[in-house]
Amino acid sequence: MYRNFAAILLLALFSSASSADEDLAKKLSNPVADLISVPFQYNWDNRVGPTEGGRRFTLNVQPVIPISINEKWNLISRTILPVMNQENIFPGSGDQTGLGDTVQSAFFSPAEPSAGGITWGVGPVFLVPTGTEPLLGTEKWGAGPTGVVLKQTGPWTIGSLVNHIWSFAGDDNRADVNSTFVQPFLAYNTPKSWTFTLQTESTYDWETEQWNVPVHFLVAKVFKVGKQTYQVQAGPRYYAESPATGSQDWGFRLNWIMLFPK
Repeated sequence: MYRNFAAILLLALFSSASSADEDLAKKLSNPVADLISVPFQYNWDNRVGPTEGGRRFTLNVQPVIPISINEKWNLISRTILPVMNQENIFPGSGDQTGLGDTVQSAFFSPAEPSAGGITWGVGPVFLVPTGTEPLLGTEKWGAGPTGVVLKQTGPWTIGSLVNHIWSFAGDDNRADVNSTFVQPFLAYNTPKSWTFTLQTESTYDWETEQWNVPVHFLVAKVFKVGKQTYQVQAGPRYYAESPATGSQDWGFRLNWIMLFPK
C-alpha cells in the first residue's frame, strides 16, 4: 500500500503538465470555481491541550459540488466532514475516535468574474452536530452567513473566505457557538501545474475571546493516473496563536484531491 502511494507521489512530482492541468490548478485556487472536486485533507497536530501532551489527527472529507442555476449564476456546495482521532487532549481525557461536526456552506456566485476580474460568492453556512462523542463535537446546531472574494491575475490568486456561526439549538449544557472564521489566501500557479499557497485559517471564539491562528505554507501538483485527475498538496503549519486547549507550535497537512472536470 505504502509503496503504491509513494509511486503515485513520484508520478505527481515528475509528470509532465498540459495547459488543461494548469487551468485545473488555477481553478483549485478558487473556492467557488465551477469544478467538482473531492478533497481528503489529512491534518496532524501535536502538543494539544493545556498540558501540551495531546495529539490529534483529523481527516476532513470536503466535497465541492457546483450547480448551474442558469447562465449567470452558480450554486457552490462545500461540505466539511471531519473524521477524528485524538488522545490526551487534557489530563484524564483518554482517546476518542469518530466523526466531528459537519460544516455545510452554500455560495451563490456569478458564473463569470466581474469586469474588474473579481470573483465572489455569498450564502449561508450551517453547523450540523454529527460528532459521535462529546469531545469530538459541540452538540449544537448552528447557522450564519459566509462569503468569499478573490481576484486571479496572471499566475496569482489573492482572496479571502469568511463565515460566522451562531448556535441556535442543541444541548443546553454545552457552551454556545459564536465564532468567526477568516481564511485569507495567496496562491501562485506555475505553467507546470504547481501551486504554492500561503494562507491562514483563523477562528475567533467570541464566547472565550480567544484566537486560533494556524498559518499554512502548501505546495501542490496536478497530475493524472490513467484517466483520473488528481492534485496532491502538502506542507507545514505553524500556530501563531492558539487557545490553551488548542494545538501548539507546528502541525502538518497532506491533501489528496480527486478532480472531475467537465
